[in-house]
Amino acid sequence: MRRFPRGGRTALAATVLTLSLALAAGTQAATAAPDGTAPAADSVQQYEVSDVVSAGDRTTLARTGTAIDEVRAETVVITADAAHAERLTDLGYHLTALTGPVERGDVRVAAPEDYHTYDETLAAVAEAEAAYPDLVSSQVIGQSHEGRDIVAVKISANVTVDEDEPEVLFTHNQHAREHLTVEMALYTLTELTSQYGTDTEITTLLDSREVWIVPSVNPDGKVYDQESGSFRSWRKNRQPNEGSSAVGTDLNRNWAYEWGCCGGSSGSPGSDTYRGSGPESGTETAVVADFVRGRTVDGEQQITAHIDFHTYGELVLWPYGYTYDETGPGLTADDAAAFQALGGELADTNGYTPQQSSDLYVTDGSINDWAWADQGIFSYTFEMYPSSGAGGGFYPPGDVIERETSRNREAVVTLLSYADCVYRAAGLESEYCAS
Repeated sequence: MRRFPRGGRTALAATVLTLSLALAAGTQAATAAPDGTAPAADSVQQYEVSDVVSAGDRTTLARTGTAIDEVRAETVVITADAAHAERLTDLGYHLTALTGPVERGDVRVAAPEDYHTYDETLAAVAEAEAAYPDLVSSQVIGQSHEGRDIVAVKISANVTVDEDEPEVLFTHNQHAREHLTVEMALYTLTELTSQYGTDTEITTLLDSREVWIVPSVNPDGKVYDQESGSFRSWRKNRQPNEGSSAVGTDLNRNWAYEWGCCGGSSGSPGSDTYRGSGPESGTETAVVADFVRGRTVDGEQQITAHIDFHTYGELVLWPYGYTYDETGPGLTADDAAAFQALGGELADTNGYTPQQSSDLYVTDGSINDWAWADQGIFSYTFEMYPSSGAGGGFYPPGDVIERETSRNREAVVTLLSYADCVYRAAGLESEYCAS
């Protein structure tokens, strides 16, 4: 299996242009032109929105149906088409357009071919399964809206037997344009298999844990964003919305806990944070949710810990996202202490910033909130590299892929080590962990 990414790409810098307010009506389309000029008025691009300082400010902005890409000290970065940018301006926000990546000397932009395609990802899984038949087994858990297979990969010693062991789930690529997360899935698959029998810690963990990896939750969106020859900055799935010409549901606002409760998603099909027509109305959400529910054996959920990988921001996030409160229904002070303790420990391994999800802004219908409240799974989101758009935003250059996936090796191992009882991270083993 190919372990290293193709292509050599270095980091890029965003430059700022003044936004003209003479914008025509926009539609969702591609990124900037190859020469670095601002995209046409019918395309999407990133904007910096000024005077958005607090979590409350960011939540207010998000409630307009705006997807926030990056949080800065007193501003945020968003992706919007011309019509949405003009709407925000009419609401009193000050926007500054950011140009797309450009080539300057030896600085080259990320290209779609830097990342595994959907078909290449499945081929890599099949190659690992053939090379390590005693460790790896894959299964199709359902199909996307357009009929592509959604695959779950199991890694464990004695992989063909469903043993009574703690299970850990890693999900990737809920948002189409976040291709680095698929590379993270393939890195984890490679590292766990190649190091079994060689690395004592990994060997011990795979002897006592079952690991599940879903490399692409949103294959239709991935293909649409990547395989036209240029990136489209597409976020949602590709499911049509009845009564609207707008396509797609934000899968990470479509989960069936506090769905649409709190202004943390949009009811407009044209929004990048459209929550769908109902909980689990997104084809892919329902597939993965059914898979997770199916891991309940004799009334007990076998999956104990989970990371949902996203880009970008270099963050470790935990529930709840729908409320600013640290505790809530089904989330006690001890639960919150365990989330925080393990979240901090995970962040210590990779240099990310640990925080409750709503410290950024309120979201509802997220996978983390659902996994904890509905299934009792200690569920985290990792926002991977870069920390800002200067590192490539959603499309970091290909030559950072190996570095930024391996950066999370210890976090993966740490989560596996606590899968038997996460409360141990907070010193609560006597109350919650069996001897």
